[in-house]
Amino acid sequence: MRVVFMGTPDFSVGVLEALVAAGHEIACVYCQPPRPAGRGKKDRPTPVHARAESLGLMVRHPKSLRGADEQAEFAALNADVAVVVAYGLILPQVVLDAPKHGCLNIHASLLPRWRGAAPIQRAIMAGDAETGVCIMQMEAGLDTGPVLLRAATPIGATDTSGDLHQRLSQMGARMIIDTLERLGGLIPQVQPEDGVTYAAKIDKAEALVDWTRPAPTVARQINGLSPFPGAWCMIGDERVKLLRAEAVPGTAAAGTVLDGFTVACGSGALRVLDIQREGKRAMPVADALLGLTLPARL
Repeated sequence: MRVVFMGTPDFSVGVLEALVAAGHEIACVYCQPPRPAGRGKKDRPTPVHARAESLGLMVRHPKSLRGADEQAEFAALNADVAVVVAYGLILPQVVLDAPKHGCLNIHASLLPRWRGAAPIQRAIMAGDAETGVCIMQMEAGLDTGPVLLRAATPIGATDTSGDLHQRLSQMGARMIIDTLERLGGLIPQVQPEDGVTYAAKIDKAEALVDWTRPAPTVARQINGLSPFPGAWCMIGDERVKLLRAEAVPGTAAAGTVLDGFTVACGSGALRVLDIQREGKRAMPVADALLGLTLPARL
């Protein structure tokens, strides 16, 4: 099929690669504009932009698709379908209607649960037992369109957003290829009104660990915010990111360090498994503690 691909972050790259490998013609790749990054604050292309150029594909990165010129350029691509995954711009109705088969979105949740910006993180932080991927026919509402294909995957006790990110990206890549092969034979399923939740964008203010909360809640916060922005606590004068944790039995005043990097919480205790110190790489706690002394209480 003649496909317009619309995506921006790492999560989208595998899907683009799968479409190319499956033999689909990529008419154009749309992504967010380059942004200043690094010490020099020079404009850096997004992961999708960089990968598309390496594949020799045409790339466009408009700041908006609301202008008549941008919409005319999009329509002139004469695409059979647009595949959208974590693009980051609102698509006006004229853009949604331009491809022959419309626009298909790969969404990393089991819709209608976790519509919105941060479905992977919110599923972990809420303690969901499973999440998944939905291939959705896009419409004007926020992730409200009918679902063509869905698949679920369990969320393990120590799964982080990074872990699920990789798994769901691979699932989405397989599922969109299957969807395009079966397009026209799949029956769109209207999303039910019951069970709608919204995955609000992550605020960095959510990242500070509060040891007075129950251990399972703190574990889900740490795992859900890993690797970015990373839940954190202060150890002496150093801000340390906590990247993987699990709730364990334990009783003491909240913040008391019990053994290793196990910390008492408001109820139960939390065993921290992976951390990242300032200016250092992420590492297992056993390695990190060789050069880090924990106080009696955090």
